[in-house]
Amino acid sequence: MKKTALLLIGLVSFILYSCQTTPEIEQYTIEQFMDNVSISGKSFSIDESKILFASNETGIYNAYELDLETGEKTQLTDREETTYTIGYLDESGRILLLSDNGGDEIYHIYIRNLDGTIEDLIPFEGARVNFSGWSHDRTSFYFQSNKRDARFSDLYEMKVEDLSYEMIYENKEGYDLGFLSIDKKWLTLTKTITTTNNNMFLLNRETGEVKLLSEHEGEITYRPVDFSLDSKFLYYLTNENSEFTYLMKMNLETGEKEKVYETEWDIMYAYHTYDESYRIMGINWDSQTVIKVFDMKSGEEVALPDFEGLNITSVSVSRSENLMAFNASSSRQTSNLYVYSFETGEYKQYTNTLNPEINPDHLVDGKVVRYKSFDGLEIPAVLYMPHTASKKNKVPAMVHVHGGPGGQARIGYRAHIQYLVNHGYAVIDVNNRGSSGYGKTFYSLDDKKHGDHDLKDCIYAKTYLEQTGMVDMEKVGIMGGSYGGYMTAAALTFTPEEFAVGVNIFGVTNWLRTLKSIPSWWESFRNALYNEMGNPFEDSTFLYNKSPLFHADKITKPFMVLQGANDPRVLKVESDEIVEAARKNGVPVEYVLFEDEGHGFRKKENQIEAYEKILMFLDEYLKGTAE
Repeated sequence: MKKTALLLIGLVSFILYSCQTTPEIEQYTIEQFMDNVSISGKSFSIDESKILFASNETGIYNAYELDLETGEKTQLTDREETTYTIGYLDESGRILLLSDNGGDEIYHIYIRNLDGTIEDLIPFEGARVNFSGWSHDRTSFYFQSNKRDARFSDLYEMKVEDLSYEMIYENKEGYDLGFLSIDKKWLTLTKTITTTNNNMFLLNRETGEVKLLSEHEGEITYRPVDFSLDSKFLYYLTNENSEFTYLMKMNLETGEKEKVYETEWDIMYAYHTYDESYRIMGINWDSQTVIKVFDMKSGEEVALPDFEGLNITSVSVSRSENLMAFNASSSRQTSNLYVYSFETGEYKQYTNTLNPEINPDHLVDGKVVRYKSFDGLEIPAVLYMPHTASKKNKVPAMVHVHGGPGGQARIGYRAHIQYLVNHGYAVIDVNNRGSSGYGKTFYSLDDKKHGDHDLKDCIYAKTYLEQTGMVDMEKVGIMGGSYGGYMTAAALTFTPEEFAVGVNIFGVTNWLRTLKSIPSWWESFRNALYNEMGNPFEDSTFLYNKSPLFHADKITKPFMVLQGANDPRVLKVESDEIVEAARKNGVPVEYVLFEDEGHGFRKKENQIEAYEKILMFLDEYLKGTAE
């Protein structure tokens, strides 16, 4: 009887298991993926009845206004250039905007008047103009510009009442400017030494004295983030005696220091709300953003809304400190805007940015994984595996490399990654040595070893893919943008047999030219960049050897390059030259050029074209299924 019962149970289990089917995964077009809406920036109106934000709903970022009572959304601008919002200028409803010209990164501040007209508020021809914060009483705001000296930014103050302005700090020493204390007596300054070492200073605007606050030895970073309401204390982030950054507080009169908050990961930012009722902190928690809000009176952490599967990624608190706008998203859910009430603890969702034609169940979650590199170093990465992948149905894969070189692969919605995964490609987004977020030692491990040790980290990602048992190891490619584009070109030239294809998105291919032609406004960072990458005037042989352009004859695998014509960081000529050189090898080379883009593609129509062409290229040369 026992044997019969067990057989019956086993038979029933088999029948039930056999009847279960994997849900059919719909494949979506790039147009469907890009029909999602991306939102950026958020600020409350003076009376806190509305929120201003930027959205690319029309195909390019423009300004929108949201009525918090009715939920009605109104488009405020219809510009052909990417336009971001700064905030409401005053109670009348005039707003400040930020925009460049075709991706050239020469930003200017614009004002939208009540009649809808838009004008350049500070038309410094050929110079950058960047917003630098509001005065506490909102009677003025600050901006930086390199009009006087193309290398350095000076600080200006503009009055809201009549829009007159004056220079309040002339930056002849090449500092990176921080912010003013509430009483306007103190101005924070920093000076970069290397990418992992800097100094912090304090300017007394009454006496003109500049005081060093960070006397130290070794590689330590300091970043001022806020002053106390009474202007007696400075808050700053540092990694002194630690691998990770933490929050400190300094008494400006006595110099006494106090550690305020420390965790096992980097604190990315910290600030206080208008009347210092709350402290907001963003923590880079293993490729994800974790927001913490503390009640300053009780010292207790505020319990934020708990979203299963979603991360709160940024917050903005109103001047009354009664309302908090925040964004929440995940790998499978685009960022949406919510508003939370500190008084009631309730919140409301105001946007639905995911295209309703897309079922989020058909997308995949990014999973943080780790693997050992060539020297035993543990490398973090984010893995996206197609639903259709299995040990019986092995899929092609792409090793994805972030920008930087000090960038980071992070959990969040990435349209181009989900698009590739939805069409049957596994993607492993690598945080090779030199990436942010894993301690200052890890961050500096790639210094002057680019195209070598960091590239090996990317190559060793293949060992992890192989261990999954779900990847066709004959069909693994590499792709990335900016520094990730360099890594792609480096892989195809320095290790030509490791990857089956490469997709280089505005990547550096000639370090000698790039490092000599960096934008003038990067002057304060120039020596630090040379220290990490190499000095083109002193290390020419070294940089020649790590530049893919001069080794392009080694390219034997299909190669794709995408470039913006207005890119001020990686000049168009870099992509022109490596495409020409690669074509001499007789290998398939595809070149996609956008005349109206810079370092990054921001217009939807261009993003659609770029990602669709990338998939077509991979289908033909990696998957081998293109018609």
